[in-house]
Amino acid sequence: MRSCLAVVALLASGLAWAGDEKPAAAKGPRIAVEPTSFDFGKALQNKSLQKEFSVRNYGSEVLTIDGVATTCGCTAALTESKTVKPGGSTPLRVTLDTRTYSGRLVRKVIVRSNDPAKPLFEVQVEATVVKPE
Repeated sequence: MRSCLAVVALLASGLAWAGDEKPAAAKGPRIAVEPTSFDFGKALQNKSLQKEFSVRNYGSEVLTIDGVATTCGCTAALTESKTVKPGGSTPLRVTLDTRTYSGRLVRKVIVRSNDPAKPLFEVQVEATVVKPE
């Protein structure tokens, strides 16, 4: 019985130790954008809404941002830097103009990078546009 308890204790301590290790950085550049989406909630027509996202590189090599595109002319996006060192980040500033739209407005921002696993990363912004009273 004691030997069984000793084995269980050793296994448990080994599992706890292994779980405390930080995972190794992914090989090559790896992109992540935080948050991946944002809902502005209710917004009036003809307003300019802004949100700052964070483009992160959790890989082992420099991440190069080749371009940022949007699905509509009412949306603009810009990164502060075109390169992100391993473990680093850069802001992604997104502006959504509500114009004269009415109702649910959903737009995407596409970040193109040298991440071989995810060369196109989509971020979504949305709002419910209402007419002023």
